[in-house]
Amino acid sequence: MKKALLILSILFLTLSYGQEIKQIPQINVNGEGKVKVVPDQATILATIETKGNNAKDVKKDNDQKMEAVLRFIKKMNLAAADYKTQRVSLNPQYDYEKKKHSYNATQTVEILLRDLSKYDELMDGLVDQGINRIDNVTFQSSKLVQYQSEARKLAMKEAKMKAEDYVSVLGQKVGRAMTISDNSQTYYPQPMYAAMKSMEMSDSKAPRETLAVGEINITANVSVSFILE
Repeated sequence: MKKALLILSILFLTLSYGQEIKQIPQINVNGEGKVKVVPDQATILATIETKGNNAKDVKKDNDQKMEAVLRFIKKMNLAAADYKTQRVSLNPQYDYEKKKHSYNATQTVEILLRDLSKYDELMDGLVDQGINRIDNVTFQSSKLVQYQSEARKLAMKEAKMKAEDYVSVLGQKVGRAMTISDNSQTYYPQPMYAAMKSMEMSDSKAPRETLAVGEINITANVSVSFILE
């Protein structure tokens, strides 16, 4: 009796295992969604760099210029949360020929400009107040989350369209999705560098145009497995 029960148990497990590994017809495809957006704001990294032979004097000069820069930014009516000190450094440099030390001080301020119409005024003022290095200008969108959602939906639509194209010649249909994998990379706006000087114009009274923001691409990528019916 026990032997019979053991045999029945083994048969049940074998049948269960066979059912578990039964393959379900499916198709795996990738989809990409891309949204082109005209940026409406910019992040600017602006640096003051000073050099000299005395560390204390170099730092003092650098601090005074940065104070003037921050006062100017406040006059531009930027929100306090839209600018911050990003880097501060004071490094010794040794001249092996003259066998003397010199010092290099830098301070970098990161500015989020939400109104691009103020771009030229801001950049001119920064340089006037002591900024002597623009590390980069990155253009971006204030509606990033909205556009990312649109890109994800477009990616899913493309994935389903691909699957339907493939199986249409087989007389099958695309069923429900079994798995969805988001392969999108974290969005980092591509840096775009803007000119500090305007081009010479025949009419000196014409407004300056030193900014060409272009477009940025917001992309989403997915992998989807669909059941075939």
